[in-house]
Amino acid sequence: MGKVGGFIAWERIVPGKRPVGERLADWREVTVDEDPAETTRQAGRCMDCGIPFCHQGCPLGNPIPEFADLVWQGRWSEAYRRLAASNEMPEMTGRLCPAPCESACVLAIAPAELRALPTGEAGGVPSLVLPGAVTIEALEKAIAERAFAEGWVVPRPPRVRTGKRVAVVGSGLAGLAAAARLNRAGHVAVVYEAAARPGGLLRYGIPDFKLEKHVLDRRLAVLEAEGVEIRCGVTVGAPDGPSWEQLRAEHDAVIVATGAPRARELDVPGRDLGGAVLAMDYLTEPRRSSVPPAASHDVRGKHVIVLGGGDIGSDCLGTALRQGAASVVQIELQPAPPPDRSPANAWPAWPLVFRTSSSQEEGGVREFAFRTTHLEGQDGRLVALHGTRLDSGAAVRLPCDALILALGFTGPTATPPGVALDERGNIATDASYATSLPGLYGIGDVHRGASLIVWALAEGRDAAIAVDAALRR
Repeated sequence: MGKVGGFIAWERIVPGKRPVGERLADWREVTVDEDPAETTRQAGRCMDCGIPFCHQGCPLGNPIPEFADLVWQGRWSEAYRRLAASNEMPEMTGRLCPAPCESACVLAIAPAELRALPTGEAGGVPSLVLPGAVTIEALEKAIAERAFAEGWVVPRPPRVRTGKRVAVVGSGLAGLAAAARLNRAGHVAVVYEAAARPGGLLRYGIPDFKLEKHVLDRRLAVLEAEGVEIRCGVTVGAPDGPSWEQLRAEHDAVIVATGAPRARELDVPGRDLGGAVLAMDYLTEPRRSSVPPAASHDVRGKHVIVLGGGDIGSDCLGTALRQGAASVVQIELQPAPPPDRSPANAWPAWPLVFRTSSSQEEGGVREFAFRTTHLEGQDGRLVALHGTRLDSGAAVRLPCDALILALGFTGPTATPPGVALDERGNIATDASYATSLPGLYGIGDVHRGASLIVWALAEGRDAAIAVDAALRR
């Protein structure tokens, strides 16, 4: 349970971030590594709460009190083994997960006045939104990085092969998690990826300032050394790639993990003007050519508007600032959330409260309750965005020569012929992730719609268990 009374003796301290000026000058990760002594203290804050609601908050069901207690005791290698038993890639969740487990932490229940504590960039500053919650996300990262540094993460190929082959289409987190566990069970897992390099959105969609790609490559090297086959440049169902029928014929099972990349569009006059780009095109195109980004979507010196206030929009904001945009405005259709939970949004549910991402700390202007009505152009190029403030009804014209559409996603762009879809256009599955076609499974965003990385990991793990059970019958 950590230190008796540790949650009283020590307040929540989140890892620090590099100064804004420094991080805007490069593409390295924003956060800095926490002092191991502070990590140990934070682990010691985990209390014996009887019912660990953090399990309810985490789709993976990570044994958080257990690995926190092991860190408190200095038993780091055991902490890693305990964490890795449920989480295939804690170095990813420790960097990218929004940590619903922390929202569900019993220590997140706190009087509203505690939420007024000051915040800042340096380490050793109380967190604003969840002043008391155990820093679970930071603990996961610290455990994973210690494990790699100490050499505890080593390839462990299966001792016995079953003779079964499973195709995994898509090399994002869901696909990689499924392939890793299936390979560990003794099956031959073959990952097919349409892009030139594996990783899906981990490589092409998430900026380096949130995830440096050597972290991904390090994990991929372990998977391949364990026996996972990764074949890139293969688009299943395309004229120059294998058909879905061929894949099913050559494998004992096929798992579809291709995500939900179909973007929600902006249906207003002027959308066809030059200068407007979908968020994923803006984020992925540079990484398909060179890193750091230097590509056709460079917005240096431009007046940028990002439509969409979510994580993708925030990533676009941080990228535009690093590219040297003259100005950046991030617009959200909905009103600004409240600073604290409403009575209808009680703990331990995910708190619908106002947040500021690391990119939003770095600059730009945020607008809320704003509806875009049309785009203005000159000589075929975008020059301004027109909209209405929903609170006042006032019409607004914003100068804009680069518009990034981060409006979310509506589902998969392609699915295997004949597979049943749900009412949203996603692949329909049963509780074991099986689709309407024998031997075909759907996991991650292609099945549940755009969601959190922790859900991708959870579904990859659980689907692998289901497929393994089916292959052994």
